[in-house]
Amino acid sequence: MATAIVCNSAQEPQFILVVNTDITEKKQLEAQFLRAQRLESIGTLASGIAHDLNNILTPILSIAQLLPLKLPEADTQTQHLFELLEGSARRGTALIKQVLSFSQGLEGEDIVLQIRHLVTEICKIIEETFPKLIELQVDMAADLWAVQGDATQLHQVLMNLCVNARDAMPNGGSLQLSVRNLRLDESYARMNLDAQVGHYIAITVADTGIGIAPELLDRVFDPFFTTKAVGRGTGLGLSTVLSIVKRHQGFLKIYSEVGQGTQVRVFLPAVAVTEEDRFPEAPLKRGEGELILVVDDESTIRDVTRQSLEAYNYQVITAEDGIDAIACYAQNQGEIQVVLMDMMMPTMDGVTAIRTLHKMNHEVKIIAISGLMASNKVTAALEMGIKAFLNKPYTAKELLTTLDNVLNHP
Repeated sequence: MATAIVCNSAQEPQFILVVNTDITEKKQLEAQFLRAQRLESIGTLASGIAHDLNNILTPILSIAQLLPLKLPEADTQTQHLFELLEGSARRGTALIKQVLSFSQGLEGEDIVLQIRHLVTEICKIIEETFPKLIELQVDMAADLWAVQGDATQLHQVLMNLCVNARDAMPNGGSLQLSVRNLRLDESYARMNLDAQVGHYIAITVADTGIGIAPELLDRVFDPFFTTKAVGRGTGLGLSTVLSIVKRHQGFLKIYSEVGQGTQVRVFLPAVAVTEEDRFPEAPLKRGEGELILVVDDESTIRDVTRQSLEAYNYQVITAEDGIDAIACYAQNQGEIQVVLMDMMMPTMDGVTAIRTLHKMNHEVKIIAISGLMASNKVTAALEMGIKAFLNKPYTAKELLTTLDNVLNHP
């Protein structure tokens, strides 16, 4: 906010000019744009380095395979050294392929394919190779739309995400794979810079592992950045995933909380979605002027949710954290019909706010909102008797349908 005193011709103060503009959304868009530019520059550099390293590694691998043939009389220790040499060369070659995929130096062959087949293959690998302490849960819609892309690269996306989930659960846990048809509307697109209105296949890979610290979430897709121990990770897994997803005109979202697990959602555009393929969509029910309290620490989500609800004849008040929500509810307890409560917020999180609201009014209707489906906070909220759960980010249809169910189908 900026202020200035405006004087008249006699240089006497006449009035005060105040400029107050919310540039939060602009700053967020600038940050995303700068990050995209940084990744593009790193990708160009990585591509050049990768090609040179590939030329260096090719003869090394060939020699490593040739030495055992040239020296069949070598002792056991020497043969073991040959194996180590070949193994390291192969690992380096695989690493170069990841770098080239990340930098888009390798273009795949795009075909129309069903994600169902890729997920089935991944599940077989998981069941055969992952620790038995990790429980695999799969949920795939029966009538999935097709996507256009390179099967090998999309297989790599799913495999990298599942391996990361495995590594995040050294003591076991739950690995959840979910695949759904999803139509993204304008409200969803406004919440996500990379999203566009249209039909998508949404693939969710969620774990109940150690999670990622908030200060590291913005860096996990940077090339060569890894949170794994030395020798365990190359830092190219997620950057390769992001590169492949973008090459397929898709986007992804990641949610995580320390000690609660991580969820990655990949969105790939569906192809050739005909009228017959679409589910018959009933008209969305309009509200009757009910007052809804929207609680979220992200201003963009508060604004989009408010506009969506007001467009369908609801009244809305907003709060930016749990403390603000309690104050708003105390002032409007008699009028508020439903509270939309984000689970992860600073100052006071959703669980504490829900517990306080229940003490104020045990009959309060609350819809929990979170980007992380598998979370102790979501579980705690369910145990406290919330009416519904909404996965963030959500479409206007999902929001309005959930709200209508809570209001009219107790």
